[in-house]
Amino acid sequence: MKSTASLRRREVKQLLRQMGQRVYTDLDNAVFPELVFPSRSVRNIVYDEGLKQYILGSSSIRRSSQNIKHIRPFSQLVWLAYFVNKLVAEGKTSTLRDVFYSSQAYNVEFVDQDESDEIITDLEEVLSKAREDFSVYPEERSAIFGDLTIEYTVPGYEGKKLNLSSHPDGYLIGPSLSTAEFVDTSAEMVLAVEKGGIFTRFVEEKVHKKFKALVIDTAGQPPRSTRYMLKRLHQELGLPVYIVTDGDVYGEHIAMVIISGSANAAHLRELTVSSAKWVGVWASDVVKYKLPSNPMTEADIKRAQELKKDPRYTGGIWQRELDLFLKIRRKSELEAFSKYGLTHITDKYLPEKLREAKGM
Repeated sequence: MKSTASLRRREVKQLLRQMGQRVYTDLDNAVFPELVFPSRSVRNIVYDEGLKQYILGSSSIRRSSQNIKHIRPFSQLVWLAYFVNKLVAEGKTSTLRDVFYSSQAYNVEFVDQDESDEIITDLEEVLSKAREDFSVYPEERSAIFGDLTIEYTVPGYEGKKLNLSSHPDGYLIGPSLSTAEFVDTSAEMVLAVEKGGIFTRFVEEKVHKKFKALVIDTAGQPPRSTRYMLKRLHQELGLPVYIVTDGDVYGEHIAMVIISGSANAAHLRELTVSSAKWVGVWASDVVKYKLPSNPMTEADIKRAQELKKDPRYTGGIWQRELDLFLKIRRKSELEAFSKYGLTHITDKYLPEKLREAKGM
C-alpha cells in the first residue's frame, strides 16, 4: 500500500504532466498556448456559508502567450511548473526564496520575491494544490511535541521512525515532518498554542500526558505547513483541535484562520479545521481571571472594528468577545497567568477551558 505522501507526489506529477501536455499540444497544433485559472481579485473572493470560509468565485483569468502583456507571466509560470516537476521527481524541497534565486540560472527574471511568490500562487490555482504539495515551503517554522510516532517518507530516511516526545524542545514542522506518515499515538486531542514560551511551559508541565495531547506551537499566525499538519492530525487521526492564544483581537483572528482559513488562501480548502475550538484567552477571561492587562492601542481597536464586519465573526463567541474587547479596551498575554504562579495556566485555567469547550 502506497503512503499518503507518495500518493500526493504521484497526483502532483500527473497534474504537472497534464499541464505540460496541454502546452505542447497547442504548440504542435500551431496554437498559442494559454492557461486559465480562477481570479484572486477582491471581487472574486466570496464567503461560503456552508464551508464557513472564503473561497474563489466563478471569475477566471486567462494567461495567453498570444498576448504580449501575458508573455512574461506565462513564461514564468511554465518555468515554475518545470522547476517544481524536477523537485517532486528528485524528492527535493525548495523555499520560496530558493525559487526566486533559482530562476536566475534559467534567465527567468523576477523583479523581486513578491513577484515569484505571486507566480507560485498562480501555479497553486492551476494545479488546485497547495505549494507544499509540490515541495515549496516558506522559511517560517513552528513545532510539535507529544506522543506521536511518525515514519519518514523523504528520500534517504524512508522507513525511519521517530516519536515526537523524544526531544524536550519539540520538532520543527518542516518538509520532512509534514510528509511523514502517522504510525501510532496515545493522544486524544491537539492543543495549538500561539506562543513559544507557553509551548515550552506545556512541555515542562507534561501537558501531553496530563491531557493526552499533542502540543503545537503555531509561532503566532501559523504557517501554512502548520495549518496543514493540524488538518492532517484531525482528519487522519480523528483528533479534536483546541486553540490557545493571547487575550487580544489578533489572538482571536489566529484562531479564526485555523478554523476557517484566510482570504489570501481562498483558493485552497485543505488548510482548515472547521470543528476546531478557540478556548481562549477570551476578553471575558481577562475580566473573569482578573489578568494583568494593557490598554488596547488604536491599531487594536481598528482591527477589532474591521473583524466585526467580517461575516465569519457574526454571532457566537466571536462577536461576543469582539464586543467585549471594544468595551473593556484591555488586552492580556498568556503569560499573565504567571501572576498566580507559573503552573496556574496548566493546573487551573486549561482544565476549566477544556471542560467548557467539550460541553459546548
